[in-house]
Amino acid sequence: MPILRRILTRLLVGIGVLWGAATLTFLAVHLIPGDTALLILGGPDARPTAETLAQVRSDYLLDQPFIVQYGSYLGNLLQGDLGQSYRLRLPVTDAIGQQIGATAALAAAAVAVALPLTLAVAVLSAQRANWIRSIVSGVEVVLAATPTFIIGFALLIVFSFSLRWFPIGGNQGMAALVLPALTLGLAIFGTLSQVLRNELEDVLEQPFILTARSRGMRDLPVRMRHALRHAAIPVMTMSGFVVAALLGGSVIVETLFSRQGIGSLTLASVYNKDLPVIIGIVLLSAAVYVVVNLVIDLLYTLIDPKVVTA
Repeated sequence: MPILRRILTRLLVGIGVLWGAATLTFLAVHLIPGDTALLILGGPDARPTAETLAQVRSDYLLDQPFIVQYGSYLGNLLQGDLGQSYRLRLPVTDAIGQQIGATAALAAAAVAVALPLTLAVAVLSAQRANWIRSIVSGVEVVLAATPTFIIGFALLIVFSFSLRWFPIGGNQGMAALVLPALTLGLAIFGTLSQVLRNELEDVLEQPFILTARSRGMRDLPVRMRHALRHAAIPVMTMSGFVVAALLGGSVIVETLFSRQGIGSLTLASVYNKDLPVIIGIVLLSAAVYVVVNLVIDLLYTLIDPKVVTA
């Protein structure tokens, strides 16, 4: 029952987060200067007539007060209707559905790079000689502090322009996915590896580790079977950071490598003030964040039942 109560509490909090995200985004987009009706008709170059502009404002309730527009959008949202893209003339769910596969593949590939690399480097370098820890720590700091687009540029210069091993951009084939995934994965690795290695060094000082070693257990099994389990909790807490890094980084990476996906769709929607798509993407991001944190919260009890979550 405590677990069920915790799930229900988290779900209620999640609904509040989704409502807050939709409301803040709706307000922020309305504060951006510009004529939305003009953008819907193709911008100033389209030179629409005053009658056409008036008709569009009426169709999309743009001539109504803010509270009427907000109430109408929230009512449709409660019925599962995210609206229609101003720019693409498609339902928002279709517009997002056409792009989400490419971003999901990019995110999965980035996680496949970041997690094994984090585990290997942290486990093998914790409590080693000072020169090894200094080198590893230096690399981690550089990767964590370097903007994602700089990492991407560096990879492009070396592996695309100089060595010509991978294509410069696009969505065609696995080869086109390698450099974008490395760009996102290395940025995440820099932060996660620092956290996991520091936790491992603390755990390796604990009495139960000394007891395991006194029984003749070799170093690597001690690290993998005993220390890693206890050191993993702070890293799991950072799952929200990983989700945010993947979603935020996809905007930069997809633009840099000319890839289709949610990131490119977000950038184009913000530029064109395509409110329904922007709010749809924000809701999707918030929903992913809520679900990931709910799953991690439940996993705490499996990894360490002593952990008490609110």
